[in-house]
Amino acid sequence: MAGAAAVPFGYDSLDDRPVSAAALQGKPTVLAFVTTGSLPSQAEVDYLVVMAAHDGDRVNYALVALDPGENRELVELYRHALKVPFPVAIGDDVTRGGGGPFGDVTGVPVTIVLDRAGRVVARVDGRVARSEELRAALRGL
Repeated sequence: MAGAAAVPFGYDSLDDRPVSAAALQGKPTVLAFVTTGSLPSQAEVDYLVVMAAHDGDRVNYALVALDPGENRELVELYRHALKVPFPVAIGDDVTRGGGGPFGDVTGVPVTIVLDRAGRVVARVDGRVARSEELRAALRGL
């Protein structure tokens, strides 16, 4: 699934590392939409943490939590408990409602691979995207 144009996006990061199209452009990016109450989301995060340990210098990784904004502290605890080394953001109301630049991402986990220009090259909805399939999507980017 190759997108014709870069996807414009920006989410409220938990820290000073932005989760936006501008900040992540220039390297391939793996962007995962998760919730703190989803076991498949947790499994996806576990895979991504291991992948980032091996190739985080060549690939951007980021999470967008679809938990309500008032659960920010819970998302911060989730990030800490899962030892997430890459940026984590909170999705906005539009995204949590099934809209936004990536369309409906509410069937978590949803994992999206973007090329260096920010175009969607792969998307896995509603199931854990294993490292082998993400690496295949990243190959050659």
